[in-house]
Amino acid sequence: MALARPSERAPGGTGALPSSQRSLAPDLARGVMLLVIATAHAHLFAEISTGVGTQISGLWDRLATGTMAVLADLRGYPMFAALFGYGLAQIHRRRTEQGRDWPWTRKLLRRRGLWLLAFGAVHVALLFFGDILSVYGLLALVFVGTLRLSDRALLRTAFAALAVAAVFVFATRLASDGAAMTPEIPAGIAGEFLFRLTMWPFMVAFMGAATVFPFLIGMWAARRRLLENPDRYLPLLRGTAAIGIPLAVLGGLPEALVRNGMWADPTPLAASLVALLHQVTGFAGGFGYAALIALVAVRISRRPRPGPVATALAALGQRSLTFYLLQSVAWAVLFASYGLGLEVSTAVGVGIGIAVWAATVVLADLMRRADMRGPAEVALRRLTYGTRDRQAA
Repeated sequence: MALARPSERAPGGTGALPSSQRSLAPDLARGVMLLVIATAHAHLFAEISTGVGTQISGLWDRLATGTMAVLADLRGYPMFAALFGYGLAQIHRRRTEQGRDWPWTRKLLRRRGLWLLAFGAVHVALLFFGDILSVYGLLALVFVGTLRLSDRALLRTAFAALAVAAVFVFATRLASDGAAMTPEIPAGIAGEFLFRLTMWPFMVAFMGAATVFPFLIGMWAARRRLLENPDRYLPLLRGTAAIGIPLAVLGGLPEALVRNGMWADPTPLAASLVALLHQVTGFAGGFGYAALIALVAVRISRRPRPGPVATALAALGQRSLTFYLLQSVAWAVLFASYGLGLEVSTAVGVGIGIAVWAATVVLADLMRRADMRGPAEVALRRLTYGTRDRQAA
């Protein structure tokens, strides 16, 4: 989600940085990771629509469920959380370079967090119970002070957050006797509305606990401009990709076995350990994906110009907040009881996710050609900076 882009503003003011001056890697990463988000969410709704497990009856469904477990579920959002922290750190650096003092910048970032929280509340009320925007808003409000920590203190805080997340995931899974938290959504507009509002605080607590670690690691990476200058960090990026992605795959295999019924009735302790392993290795996968995409961006940047596919994916990444929300509109139309109310297998659900993502890539590229920015990004920027700050700049 383009919630806080690394090149957030032009150096001299609050206007958006021209596309020609933007770093390719962050936008490319967001565009690709929206595919992971789309397939994970569509797969989730496919499970909910027909009942978890009942639709896993054939080879394609087993492949889809297993693939989601090892490559997508809990592997996409850590990268987005890292990019969000990266972006906040970039805003802080740019404003400091412009001569803004810390109280002014802190107020700006907190205002941004409040508006993200508001965006998330509307998103939950109208569309999707698994909103991440409100989580980002809370992180911006609570952890804005970590921007001033030393590198060592920042990393200590990040790994303390990782320990808290691990304990939280294990304890909540164990408290439910090892059963996964799979919602049952009631039918009807009113029923779904009340369900989303009821689930919201629990989702914020669960997702928030698991988001702090990658968020802070993103801040640390931004201090080194790791994604803006990836060619300076090739060994680090190669190592992160080479270790992180295989680790995520291996860590997701036990979860894939459980979901496919190939590991029948694990004990609550075993199921909780599987969930913990899935969560923790998901962080490694998210970082690995980001590193791999940065390496691809290095190769693309050596060409005279990016190809049409990379250009379209970057256009999607530049408008990722808009298209993250548009994905939720698609899920409501396709899966909600007051929409089409589709009941599909997991394989078909993953296919729907790919199709929705592909449509957003095309639409984002058309917007790029028309020089049209994402409306959600425009609204967030105007609300964050306000008329007075924009005029002053």
